[in-house]
Amino acid sequence: MATVLAWARSLVFALWLMVTVIPWALYLLSVSLRVRGTPLWWVAAGWLSVAIWGARVICGVRVRISGRENLPLGDINPTVLLLKHQSTFETFLMPTLMPHPLAYVFKKELLSVPFFGWAMGRLDMIHIDRSQRTQAFNKVVAQGRRLLAQGVWVIMFPEGTRIPRGQKGQYKSGGTRLAIETGAQVVPIAVTSAKCWPLKSFILRPGVVEVSIGLPISSEGRKPDEMMQEVETWIEAEMHRLDPEAYP
Repeated sequence: MATVLAWARSLVFALWLMVTVIPWALYLLSVSLRVRGTPLWWVAAGWLSVAIWGARVICGVRVRISGRENLPLGDINPTVLLLKHQSTFETFLMPTLMPHPLAYVFKKELLSVPFFGWAMGRLDMIHIDRSQRTQAFNKVVAQGRRLLAQGVWVIMFPEGTRIPRGQKGQYKSGGTRLAIETGAQVVPIAVTSAKCWPLKSFILRPGVVEVSIGLPISSEGRKPDEMMQEVETWIEAEMHRLDPEAYP
């Protein structure tokens, strides 16, 4: 019975996303003809807040945050956010929590997703062709440097893709390389989203998604691999602390 109810709630949530994203995307596309940059970002973030509200009200997914005081202060404080990636949930959630506009680094194929992808294409983010690694990273650095200087924070998933609950992917050093190249600091973030929205699952389960924000890590005088090792060690230790049931 609980599974049937969770499935039904998840279906309503999927319909909620569909019904709200279409008019919101059309509105963003029309606004983008006159407005770009930060104001347009907050238009997009408004829909993400609606999506997270829907997950809470319809599916019972709540969020508990710790370490918010660790977020850097100031209008321009170049920062790269490096997150654990378990679900679509944190991609929706992070812009609703952060005091700065965010620029995701994402594969260009997402731009072809109807409405959602079209709206993303109007935002100032970093879409890359993963088949051309050198050119892709050069683009990340060039655009990342410009965005960071404007007060936009860059957000990346160092494992590259969503990882099942209780598992660890290979942490790649692209995020720390970007931070070192641009002089930005890195903020590691652990997220237990798979407790409520597992990988490749349609069903959202009621519960609490824990978000833990770590202390900023300076990139000055660092090497990409050893800096990423510090990020990986902190995130994985925090994941074990926040979700011990997933790590026997």
